[in-house]
Amino acid sequence: MKFDIQEEQLIIKPYKSQASVYVREQKGFYQKIRRYTNWLLMLTFIVMPFVQFNNQQAVLLNVVSQEFRIFSLTFWPQDFILLAGIFMVAAFALFFVTTWLGRVWCGYVCPQTVWTLAYVWVEHRIEGTRNKRMALDRAPWTLSKVAKKTIKHLIWQLMSLLTATTFISYFIPVNELYSTMLTFDWSGAVTFWVVFFALATYGNAGWMREHVCIHLCPYSRFQSAMFDKNTLLVAYDAKRGENRAPRKRKDDSKALGLGDCVDCNLCVDVCPAGIDIRNGIQYECINCGLCIDACDETMDKFNYPRGLISYTSEQKLAGKEVKCFNLKIVSYGALTLLFTVLLGLWVSNRVPLEANIIRDRNALYRVNYEGIVENTYTLKILNKSQIPLHFDIDIINISSEIELPKGILIKAGMMQEVPITLAINGDLLDKKSTDVSFAIQSIEQPEIKLQKNTMFFRD
Repeated sequence: MKFDIQEEQLIIKPYKSQASVYVREQKGFYQKIRRYTNWLLMLTFIVMPFVQFNNQQAVLLNVVSQEFRIFSLTFWPQDFILLAGIFMVAAFALFFVTTWLGRVWCGYVCPQTVWTLAYVWVEHRIEGTRNKRMALDRAPWTLSKVAKKTIKHLIWQLMSLLTATTFISYFIPVNELYSTMLTFDWSGAVTFWVVFFALATYGNAGWMREHVCIHLCPYSRFQSAMFDKNTLLVAYDAKRGENRAPRKRKDDSKALGLGDCVDCNLCVDVCPAGIDIRNGIQYECINCGLCIDACDETMDKFNYPRGLISYTSEQKLAGKEVKCFNLKIVSYGALTLLFTVLLGLWVSNRVPLEANIIRDRNALYRVNYEGIVENTYTLKILNKSQIPLHFDIDIINISSEIELPKGILIKAGMMQEVPITLAINGDLLDKKSTDVSFAIQSIEQPEIKLQKNTMFFRD
């Protein structure tokens, strides 16, 4: 009969309350990991646009000039095949990490989680603890309440503006962005995007919070397809915890027929998603570990062993052998490593030089009075490096009567058209068309070189 009552309660009780989520501040081992990780990520995000490399902004994704610079590497629209490689590496890395460690990305490094908890931290400092915030929201509007709400939202908006401006500084040179900001000389486009991302940050982290993770983020929907019974999850040990009930610290739980769960509800109070982990595995859970720290703190007070809520797996909870390296994890890991190596090889062997040959469309060839056959070309050379370079142009497999251009100066990121005329003695040509190869090589950096093939025609 007792079992039937519990089963009925589980059916009636919803997995997640529809009320607003008031996150209780919690300290503990996993929160230290998150705090240090978040500080590192946020400082990197803020400082990186100001880092200089070769007297230029080290990381700049300049959409206007279509130049994407990451330290010593500069990428152009012609290099967008690299984007496909990055997506493949990211996809398999996501599959690998999710299959192995569940939603640790969501719990520890996702910007939505980082900014949401930062906003909650501000809220806690201004409005007080969880109970005080709930009481404040229920209380009638007074001068004190208006002041607290106003200060909180002003700080949130300032954080949003700084976040948006920092984000835009990855796409617009930081000196230009902040100098024009101080003189109120932003263009309409810059103003639009800064305001857009500021409102998005303010709305997501300040208002929507867990609704973004639960309803808008697609990851929460398809993550279950990557889980298996060995995936590391935040889970509640029902065998050890039930029957749950409040008690005094000196009470003998076994004599009372109770489990280790004292039903303090702290695991729910600290959850950013507002779920009760004791109701079983739920897709809303972001594996943040807040409930683990809260539960461990309670277990310490009652002198119970820690780990009633822990990072575990379905296999371990069922008392079965845990397979850390199954075929699924090994396959995802191997594919992630393979595509990472291939991407690294592609980037390391990439030549920061682009060239195209265009034939003169007005005349296929010309023959002068000495029997010399001339073909005219336009060579377009793009210097994809970050410094100005001089280039020599040569012909590899045939000799020309006219000397080819040498020491052509091309500025960093610039394309230059070079007219070229090849003049070859017709008696040396035994075909009406002959393959010729242009070699373009940098003088300052000889390893930057490229070969382009075309045809040479005669009558």
